Amino acid sequence: MKIGVIGLGIMGGGIAQVSAVAGHDVIATDVSRTIYEKAVATIGKSLDKLIEKKVITGNKADILGRIKFTEDYKEFSDCSIVVEAIVENLESKREFYRKIEPHLKSDAILASNTSSISITALAAATRRPDRFIGIHFFNPVPLMNLVELIRGVRTSDEIVQKGIDYVKTIKKEYVVVNDAPGFVTTRIIVMLVNEGAFEYSEGLATKEDIDKALKFGGNFPMGPLTLGDLIGLDTVVNIMDVMYESYKDPKYRVAPILRKMVEAGKLGRKTGEGFYKY
Repeated sequence: MKIGVIGLGIMGGGIAQVSAVAGHDVIATDVSRTIYEKAVATIGKSLDKLIEKKVITGNKADILGRIKFTEDYKEFSDCSIVVEAIVENLESKREFYRKIEPHLKSDAILASNTSSISITALAAATRRPDRFIGIHFFNPVPLMNLVELIRGVRTSDEIVQKGIDYVKTIKKEYVVVNDAPGFVTTRIIVMLVNEGAFEYSEGLATKEDIDKALKFGGNFPMGPLTLGDLIGLDTVVNIMDVMYESYKDPKYRVAPILRKMVEAGKLGRKTGEGFYKY
């Protein structure tokens, strides 16, 4: 199977990695070759660790050799699935679909890795909404064992099954959910981060104690503020804004401290500082 990946940030690079590890050929693109080269370096370091720990088998060079970069959308013409993993913005994604779709074969699946935007709304910008699906991976993709498959209003049963088949090849667990902003997982996860941010801004406890309380009192692998730094605080804010606009429910109001941190460029691990320094 040939997999297309659009966007080679943290999520897109991870999707390319797990697909290549599973033996799929991957064709990938981003705004520049420099981003691709950075992604390949990151993937290489990840593979070194996973091979050393015997989490995966296979030859690093062979795996990396399955990931090819292109700036020509025509090279996606023989892909079975094309997964979009670009910025979390409705219009940006729709604009991309209009560019890529004319080059895809008639039975190709077009998918989005969006963590919050309506799959039905995204599919409406395509010529074949019945062949559009949400394939939501979690960060870090090589280590997180779940993929959330989101069925839009017009997504066909055939495409859902093909999505399941793909997820099985990369040895991930999956859940199938109906379309709603935030889906099942993100809707809960970002609320946890947001509430932790409110608690911290109110001086309820130190950031360390807020995280410690949830980690040991709730048996979470990490606390909400550490989790926010891992996800990316800009991503958390974007998702909260999407849900607030979609549901018109004040419970989805972004904690002001999160918006201020994003404005200051403190986005979490990816910038070296969020609630914590890295």
